[in-house]
Amino acid sequence: MRIAFLGPSGTYGEQAARRLAELQSWTDPALVPQPSIRAVVQALAAGACDAAVVPVENSVEGGVTAALDALWEHADLAVSRALVLPIRHALVGSGPLTAVSEVLSHPQALAQCSQWLAEQLPAALQLPTNSTAEAARMVRGSRFRAAIASLEAGREHGLEVLAYPINDVAGNCTRFLLLRRGERAAQGDLASLAFSLHANRPGALLEALACFERRNLNMSHIESRPSKREMGEYIFFVDLELVGEAAAASLQSVLKDLEPLCEHLALFGAYPLHQEA
Repeated sequence: MRIAFLGPSGTYGEQAARRLAELQSWTDPALVPQPSIRAVVQALAAGACDAAVVPVENSVEGGVTAALDALWEHADLAVSRALVLPIRHALVGSGPLTAVSEVLSHPQALAQCSQWLAEQLPAALQLPTNSTAEAARMVRGSRFRAAIASLEAGREHGLEVLAYPINDVAGNCTRFLLLRRGERAAQGDLASLAFSLHANRPGALLEALACFERRNLNMSHIESRPSKREMGEYIFFVDLELVGEAAAASLQSVLKDLEPLCEHLALFGAYPLHQEA
């Protein structure tokens, strides 16, 4: 089993991939690092890997737009499982904290530690990288550069822990999705779908959202993304909680209700959700 994830080795994506493989009872999976979230999804879509793990939502910074866009673009991919992973960032480097003038990390990690950085390193430049583990690799040997990364990434690159934990919110966590090619299931703890409307008119979105209320389905997440076709046109991503024996039937009913209201409608799948302590 080959699983694509956002690399290099030491990222939270790698931690999520290993745990999701355990939950799937896959033994000795081959973890295949990719340079970007889009590349992770493309590796699965092209058949280079059997599964892919992508971050889709952070409790502090919200949706991961690259993952949402990739799901919308690949109709042959399905969400088969989700994992909520606690995120505890460390500042790692090779020199003392007082010498740090540049902090490198993934933009999400920089944002999740923005208050700590403002208070502890207000003059330091913040430089974005493709992943937290890449940031750890790039600062190795530098006395003036430090990275926001996991403790595991720091150890892997021989870095010292300058501060831990540094995330602004103690309960910071990220939801990761396990993607596979094939059929999109209709039963699970959560269902993820997306839709675009026929026209941008008063009440159009309210009419679509009322479909969920009528079927007694609770939205645990909603987010909009531009369609990239024209100004003012959006795609709406929704997660629904599936509770009770009738939930699967309610999901099918709500899809039928939505269909005449939508220009495009996609169910990414219903799937089990596991939350790590």
